[in-house]
Amino acid sequence: MRHYAVNRAQLTLSDKFPFIFARGTPQVEDGFEMIRLARGLSQDEFRAGAHCYTVINTNSPRQLDIPMAQGIIDFAKAGQVLLITPFCLAGAMAPITVAGALTLQHAEALAGLTLAQIVQPGAPVVYGSFSSNVDMKSGAPAFGTPEHIKATLGAGQLARYTGLPWRSGGGSAANVSDAQAAHETQFALWGSVLAGATICIHAAGWLEGGLSVSLEKLITDVEALQTVAELCATTPGDADAIGFEAIAEVQPGGHFFSAAHTMARYRTAFYEPVVADWSNFGNWTQSGSKTATERATGIWKRIVADFQPPASAAATAGVLDEFIAKRTEEGGAAPVS
Repeated sequence: MRHYAVNRAQLTLSDKFPFIFARGTPQVEDGFEMIRLARGLSQDEFRAGAHCYTVINTNSPRQLDIPMAQGIIDFAKAGQVLLITPFCLAGAMAPITVAGALTLQHAEALAGLTLAQIVQPGAPVVYGSFSSNVDMKSGAPAFGTPEHIKATLGAGQLARYTGLPWRSGGGSAANVSDAQAAHETQFALWGSVLAGATICIHAAGWLEGGLSVSLEKLITDVEALQTVAELCATTPGDADAIGFEAIAEVQPGGHFFSAAHTMARYRTAFYEPVVADWSNFGNWTQSGSKTATERATGIWKRIVADFQPPASAAATAGVLDEFIAKRTEEGGAAPVS
């Protein structure tokens, strides 16, 4: 019954675009029904628009297993979004070269995309990629590596060639939220940004190649994501932004701290960090010498303690609980075979 709890949490605690697991038609249909109930949609209204998404992973090399193939069919029939994503690890499930891994990834993605269009021409699909390499000493997946980034850059070009939106993948193979974790995640993120990803999944919080998640790392990764967002925003360059009057006001050798141009903007001119500490060593020491990870712990705990779900989402709890109780009494959705 875990899928009912996951769907309920998404629909009652958030108003974001929900994810539905593709783990057998009965579970998928129950997930769709919960969305319809939460959003107040008829069957026709649900099918007329995109209201949820799923990720379809191929079973590399060159396999699309029954649960994933059925997921493509279920979502395509319902007109819901499919992120069709081969998971090709060079040296293990794909050729050891980046070019070889990309070739296999592209073929597998096209196979899934083709099935979706056979089922329902015009079904909403996203070209997905999540190719990296393994550690040839242990066989463990690696992320944020040069090969991962090169594969991401290549995947972006292939997605544009097909004319489809593109899902990329981030992540880290580090075991704790440390410098390695930060570097790997940020390099993976830059591959996605430079190649023009439409959506990047696993952009924050990943550890152990996806085997665990760190709430501290989630917070520190958000800082990187916020920085990228700021870089993508327009930087004004008009006369007001240039500040000719401020330049004229401040005498040679002076400072701009008290200039009228500064005073009018100092609260909002610069990005305000989420977790970074810009104080000098002395002030940082007097404040407790907390590392970024320690500060992140306090931030996520405060977020959890202060959290209030959107009123529109929380209001759906009753109708969803009634549906879950009814389906539980009936035995629930049949497990995927």
